[in-house]
Amino acid sequence: MSQSTESYEAAVEGMQATFRGELISSDHSSFDDARTIYNGMIDTEPRLIARCGDVADVVAAVNFGRETGLDTAVRSGGHNGAGLALVEDGLVVDLSEMRGIRVDPNERTARVEAGCTWGDVDHATHGFGLATVSGVISTTGVGGLTLGGGHGYLTRKYGLTIDNLRSVDVVLADGRLVRASEAEHPDLFWAVRGGGGNFGVVTSFEFTLHPVDSVVAGPLFWPIDRLDETMRWYREWLPEAPRDVYAFYLVAEVPGDPFPPEIHGEKVCGLMWCHLGSQEEAEAAMGPAREVAEPLFEHVGPMPYPALQSMFDDLYPPGDQWYWKGDYVRELSDEAIDTHERFAEVPTPKSTMHLYPVDGAVHDVDAEETAWAYRDVRWSMVIAGVDPDPTNQEAISEWARGYWEALHPHTAGAAYVNFMMEEGPDRVRATYADNYERLQRVKAEYDPENIFHVNQNVEPAG
Repeated sequence: MSQSTESYEAAVEGMQATFRGELISSDHSSFDDARTIYNGMIDTEPRLIARCGDVADVVAAVNFGRETGLDTAVRSGGHNGAGLALVEDGLVVDLSEMRGIRVDPNERTARVEAGCTWGDVDHATHGFGLATVSGVISTTGVGGLTLGGGHGYLTRKYGLTIDNLRSVDVVLADGRLVRASEAEHPDLFWAVRGGGGNFGVVTSFEFTLHPVDSVVAGPLFWPIDRLDETMRWYREWLPEAPRDVYAFYLVAEVPGDPFPPEIHGEKVCGLMWCHLGSQEEAEAAMGPAREVAEPLFEHVGPMPYPALQSMFDDLYPPGDQWYWKGDYVRELSDEAIDTHERFAEVPTPKSTMHLYPVDGAVHDVDAEETAWAYRDVRWSMVIAGVDPDPTNQEAISEWARGYWEALHPHTAGAAYVNFMMEEGPDRVRATYADNYERLQRVKAEYDPENIFHVNQNVEPAG
């Protein structure tokens, strides 16, 4: 046995003596389960997974990674498409067991531990008729979505997830635990609002909550051959819509149940609605969509907000193969719409393109106020090749790449960091635009050795 192996095993043994969670290596019976994440395309074998039970465990794991020199990844919900919640032959700081939530209904705040999913948060807040901005699949982890910016059904009304973030607790690269907010470590607080996991391990988030109980929501589908006229209408209609109205545009193939058998397998374009007002107000807002082209299918009505949040969970369970590409979009030009027409017939039943609105309240915040730089765009686009069958990996990846490459010249030239695969430093720099150099300075202050580099990495200034 080499000295380095002996030293490593001694370090593991030393950490194990006080670690309250579970240390999982390749000889552990649950190793394969522990290294499985949402994207079934990812097959990564860490050397050690530190499944933390509390903040002290996180501190111990970060110190262990730094002292042993292991590449260190951080896992929250495990939804990172590029698989950056894991690292080959390195250390994974796994937060998935840290799932405490404390709601203060009087102050309309929630303190959420980093292992929570958005389904956990919705469950805790809905009982008080409250919610905060999150994504569109409830199994998504709070940590990754928030640190990347976060957008979803409540965005036009209440902004990005980071616009509703009041403070965070962070374990830094040197093992210190700090709280960051507008009043404490404001530079770090600025950076974590969109800058990803570059600056430390966030162990808890404090969010502002809003009065959201029931919403009027659901899908409306048009036949795919109506894409040209409906997308042209959508680009004009959305900017003028009241902020209570949210609708993302999609292309897809109608799955099986719960949809009627006569439309199973149909290629469609359409809208996914969420209206925060009354049924009457929602009907008035949705009326023009029914007039621009006759819907093939529509199922819209009142529902609890958590029901909307979990609507896609069964369609997209863990384990599917995923390959996605994203871009921000300022305008849907005629040329862009022509490109959507060329690629919109998805290759597999779960593959899709979504145009998520990021206007409304998002535009109320200046680009330099948070690390999330693209406050002037209207949509965050994702093109996702998805299929449960590993043999379709190449087909879904080629479709997504081809679609994206054709559209990219008609976009803002950068993407929501959570919709990126491993695309390199130039793409990361473009994503942060004029905020990138400030992020580098914050990185140099809080992680000068770039311990936290298994992410869409911002290299420290220097």
